[in-house]
Amino acid sequence: MKLQILGSGCNKCSKLAENAEAAAREMGIDYSIEKVTDINEIMSFGVIMTPALAIDGKVVAVGKVPDAGQIKKLLSPP
Repeated sequence: MKLQILGSGCNKCSKLAENAEAAAREMGIDYSIEKVTDINEIMSFGVIMTPALAIDGKVVAVGKVPDAGQIKKLLSPP
């Protein structure tokens, strides 16, 4: 699973990355994490507010920092 943190690298972006990693680890998911800081690449996702979280290329959270519990729900199969 590919987790992408979209943002400039601010404190909120770092916290989102920490929460995403914690959630994936707790669930035992095999994951990679990528920090996307290029504004043009971020905009290609259709994101205009950061930080944002994308899972396997699909944006699931924008403009907020969900906690690990909330991210676990996003990582769970439907």
